[in-house]
Amino acid sequence: MTNNTKRWRPLIEIFVISCLAALLHFLILKLFSIDTTAFVYGLVELYVYFLAASLAIVTALVVIEKRNKDQVGYTFLILTSVKMVGAYLLLRPVLEQGIKAEKINFFVVFALFLAFETIVSGRMLNRE
Repeated sequence: MTNNTKRWRPLIEIFVISCLAALLHFLILKLFSIDTTAFVYGLVELYVYFLAASLAIVTALVVIEKRNKDQVGYTFLILTSVKMVGAYLLLRPVLEQGIKAEKINFFVVFALFLAFETIVSGRMLNRE
């Protein structure tokens, strides 16, 4: 595997793992018979937003790493903060709705993608 292919591998990993996580999440909701019809956002909408945001962040990190590795950490912090603002704007209607299952659903997806981004940026920072 070439060095250039290695750089872009995290994008594929995040996509595949998030698809598997979404499938597992869906199965868990069905297993526990959680009614999602009253949810503000469906499971697919949440995964699409957070996947798009994570892919954008990781793409930016890969580009920044190639140009100046010293800026990867700062870029990660700034872009993650911007994503958190977007997540909060999405979360406001969920908080107003007051459905506990939906709040848990939202935070599970949020934490999952935050973990992906943190792991990828940590790997980049530890590369020589």
